[in-house]
Amino acid sequence: MSGRDAAAGQRMRQMLGPKGWLDDAGSMAPYLREWRGLYHGRAAGVARPADTGQVAEVVRLCRDTGLKIVPQGGNTGLCGGASTHEDASEIILSLGRMNRIREIDAPNYTITAEAGCVLQQVQDAARGKDRLFPLSLAAQGSCQIGGNLSTNAGGTNVLRYGNTRDLALGLEVVLPDGRVWDGLTGLRKDNSGYDLKDLFIGAEGSLGVITAAVLKLYPLPRDVQVALVALEDLCSTVDLLGRLRDASGEAVTGFELIGRNALEFATRHVEGCRDPLDRAHPWYVLVELSSSRPDSGLRDVLEQALGQALEDGRITDAALAESEARGRELWQLRESIPEGQRREGASIKHDVSVPVSRVPELIRRATAEVERVLPGIRACPFGHFGDGNIHFNLTQPPDMDPERFLARWDEFNRIVHDVVADLGGSFSAEHGIGRLKLGELTHYKPAVAVDLMRALKGALDPDDLLNPGKVVPPADPDHR
Repeated sequence: MSGRDAAAGQRMRQMLGPKGWLDDAGSMAPYLREWRGLYHGRAAGVARPADTGQVAEVVRLCRDTGLKIVPQGGNTGLCGGASTHEDASEIILSLGRMNRIREIDAPNYTITAEAGCVLQQVQDAARGKDRLFPLSLAAQGSCQIGGNLSTNAGGTNVLRYGNTRDLALGLEVVLPDGRVWDGLTGLRKDNSGYDLKDLFIGAEGSLGVITAAVLKLYPLPRDVQVALVALEDLCSTVDLLGRLRDASGEAVTGFELIGRNALEFATRHVEGCRDPLDRAHPWYVLVELSSSRPDSGLRDVLEQALGQALEDGRITDAALAESEARGRELWQLRESIPEGQRREGASIKHDVSVPVSRVPELIRRATAEVERVLPGIRACPFGHFGDGNIHFNLTQPPDMDPERFLARWDEFNRIVHDVVADLGGSFSAEHGIGRLKLGELTHYKPAVAVDLMRALKGALDPDDLLNPGKVVPPADPDHR
């Protein structure tokens, strides 16, 4: 550590207290361990402020001393957005100590939570007031609200409730100059100028540090119906989704695609997962309908819609959950796919989206292309069909060396993302950009859009203080 950094660290310790500043290797290690293990950075220290005022002090001190800042929530991101670089010129700003629920306004259907609140904590707090906070992710026991907002997290309920951006009414943000913008409003209508909160949602901490948010709540679901539906023809998924939306009055909460490879990986490797149907099928959809009315009749709606689809030859079989516990078992199949794929071998991952109507074409074309380039590769598409977001993951051929397979990551990215772009889609649906996808952003994003992103970054953070080298491609190609 340089003399400058050591002096800054001493000031941090005085300012934040012994729990608020970490600079020894053992204490910092968990903050430097990136979720996928793709990046192995270093840091001058880890700041752990206890309130918004301390966040502002940390930002001002770093601005004055030249240290850069990497904001970090639960550190569960998948694109390296919360990882430091290797030169130890940055500190990690961890929001984990800022974990208070400041207010629940049940009649207004809002909750105000600090950025360090774990998602599960927010869900539980809302449930305690007979309300639902609908954001739902596999990492909800460890991811934090600030990170969810900073990456505009998606998850399994987007079809019904929208992304995290759609669930936020107001934010509190510490700006790169150390000022605090208090935009914590519970208003659903406010046309008094630019909607500033949208600058910071999805910006991955590159424009400001989100310290708190006012979030939307909804009525708790009282009637939840779940089914695993089998299909022979992938194109029938679009028809089935339309039928269910029409029949249920927009009560479709989940519509998750599961390919046969994905289901086999889960049932083969994850305890408690089993195929509920009598024979194998090429495609499955996990369907969930929900209503806040306990007597909504959704069971009959689901049975009738699936029965008609079966009669019309659009589906081939279905298993309906007879209890809440059985519904959880069906959901476990879907949620166990990433773990099953990990145990099956090396995988190259794609988080992509296209219009819902074009998902079957995406999967057909991308599968044909990757199989042409590497016979034996196993496409494993699954995910949020209802909002057009598919995790088009690729598992190594069984007889191929994992490292040789992973060395072709960029090659298969280009193949898959070219198909996505041709279909009017996005190479990053819900995981963000971080460090991992900067090159893809430059390649696929229109030049004018990249220029606008750089202009925003330059206007709000001219010194590149916050999360440098992430999200926004540098104008200087030699920059990091």
